[in-house]
Amino acid sequence: MKPVDPFPKLLHAFFYEWMVQQRNASAHTVRSYRDTWRLFLRFVAQRRRRTVAQLILADLTAQEVSAFLHYTEQERGDTIGTRNCRLAGLRSFFGFVAGREPTAIAQCAEILLIPTKRAPIHAPCYLEPEEVKAILAQPDRTTIEGLRDHALLSFLYNTGARIQEALDVSRRQSVSTRLPVCAFTAKAERTAVPAVAGNGVPAQIAAPTEPRAADEPIFVNRYGVPLGASGVRSNCRNMSKRQPRSCRAWRRST
Repeated sequence: MKPVDPFPKLLHAFFYEWMVQQRNASAHTVRSYRDTWRLFLRFVAQRRRRTVAQLILADLTAQEVSAFLHYTEQERGDTIGTRNCRLAGLRSFFGFVAGREPTAIAQCAEILLIPTKRAPIHAPCYLEPEEVKAILAQPDRTTIEGLRDHALLSFLYNTGARIQEALDVSRRQSVSTRLPVCAFTAKAERTAVPAVAGNGVPAQIAAPTEPRAADEPIFVNRYGVPLGASGVRSNCRNMSKRQPRSCRAWRRST
């Protein structure tokens, strides 16, 4: 009987047993590693002329990892930071495999030796107060969507939260229309921190006329679906085109 390749079970155990149960990794880290593996498996499958389901552990060599990292930079146009994040997701898995599958230790060791790439250090990008005012003036606050966009931009500016952290905020997390304070959970599930969110979240956003559960996100689109980070970035870029003074700095920051 042909032996069953351990790769599918190892990948499942890595995500569901190792990352979630043992390491208690944040949802952001799990999503990042998942996206890395989705891209990597598609890349290897194309090079091997197979389907993803036909790949085996022996196909995932150090040469394939190096080629994938080169592809992310040269063809996808990812930054060095993104390239290093992809490598971290792959190395974490093969470090896990080394302890579970002794016959693959040599293969894992070669991948674990692939170094991270040093990225140039850039001067921090920031916006002047006048630019921030110009940005906050862009949304049309006579509409619900404009109120939402203004509240979201104010929240991001005053709290320093990442986009996804802001989008995950719900009514349950102490958002008040009178006292604009919100406790949200930052990266890696750290203890929630209090943050002043500008002029607060407008009543139309925090307490919508349509029923919504207390644990559902506040910032949703016209159909009631939670906003996505990519959609917010696209909206910011579109608004920056209408504001020449802050266009360059805002585009870099988003």
